[in-house]
Amino acid sequence: MAIEGRSDAKQDGRIRLGMVGGGQGAFIGAVHRLAARMDDQYEFIAGALSSSPERSRASGAELGLAPDRIYADYREMAKAEAKREDGIEVVAIVTPNNVHVPAAKAFIEAGIHVICDKPLALTLKEAKSLEALLKRKNVVFALTHNYSGYPMIRQARDMVAKGELGPIRLVQAEYPQDWLTEDIEKSGQKQAAWRTDPKQSGGGAIGDIGTHAYQLACFVSGLTLDELSADMTSFVKGRKVDDNVNAMLRFKNGARGMLWASQVAPGNENGLRLRVYGTKGGIDWTQADPNYLWFTPFGHEKRLITRG
Repeated sequence: MAIEGRSDAKQDGRIRLGMVGGGQGAFIGAVHRLAARMDDQYEFIAGALSSSPERSRASGAELGLAPDRIYADYREMAKAEAKREDGIEVVAIVTPNNVHVPAAKAFIEAGIHVICDKPLALTLKEAKSLEALLKRKNVVFALTHNYSGYPMIRQARDMVAKGELGPIRLVQAEYPQDWLTEDIEKSGQKQAAWRTDPKQSGGGAIGDIGTHAYQLACFVSGLTLDELSADMTSFVKGRKVDDNVNAMLRFKNGARGMLWASQVAPGNENGLRLRVYGTKGGIDWTQADPNYLWFTPFGHEKRLITRG
């Protein structure tokens, strides 16, 4: 199933988009809106843009939304939009992590497609309850593991699937950052404050960026995790969530792996990197140079693959 605009919605068929979160002071909501404009397949028309009704109204006004399409909370929005003939067809949920599942459920129950930021949920129980609901509803639920959209990541996945690396033995995934090296959450910095609050985030570096590294590792290798052993550390004094994680991975085919996620590694802004090694060769990809994929067949020179 794909998310598509109804033919009677607008003459150009754009998908009517709403948003939960992403108002004043937010980060990722603006990224979603920019991507929607660049994609040119969506029309942003409604939102519950903050947990504060006042801030939601102010944010909606700044973004040019009609007053009657700016909502005080997501529950009100889901009910109202489902009743409108010109209601939204999909909602982007760009809130702190603790709102992902309850907001998603509200829109799924209303028959509205959902694009949700990662991580999926705070707990496995939450995730399972969402899965059960989706099995009863005919809607699309998309989780934004956006890095898997890079052309060279697709190339890498295809090479592994075709056996060009041979059976996979080793998978190394890492995502270091440095922005939480100091306790900036105590300064009132909004993004740091909720990410280091376990009630809102559910965890630290592993949930914020480790999820991206893990998803890429499985997406490209095609492997399924069997067991893991993780060392989760909070280096900054008083921090209640992990800011550095080292995990050893064992996959069902016998392959081994390592995952490192850190937000206290000075010199790293967004150091996402993936390396996969098989019996016939290895590949190496770095998000800082996303159009370059290095491939080394065993016993031969290293080769650079790039977009045509």
